[in-house]
Amino acid sequence: MKKTKKRDENKVKYGTISLPLPLIDKIKEKIKGTGMPSVSSYVAFVLRQILSSSSESSEVFDKKEREEIKKRLASLGY
Repeated sequence: MKKTKKRDENKVKYGTISLPLPLIDKIKEKIKGTGMPSVSSYVAFVLRQILSSSSESSEVFDKKEREEIKKRLASLGY
């Protein structure tokens, strides 16, 4: 019995996230024929990609992009 209890401790727990139905429909269309088993799997995959890439670089914009944004804002009077 102890083996079962230990295995249960290592199980990943899941929660629920609500998404607008039109978004779910778009995801279903996007994953058709890809081998992705479900909308949940796809969303988890995309979020992992985003979170792992954001942890690699804490900067949202690189130096060139920041300078371009500053120029645009200055031209708008900011």
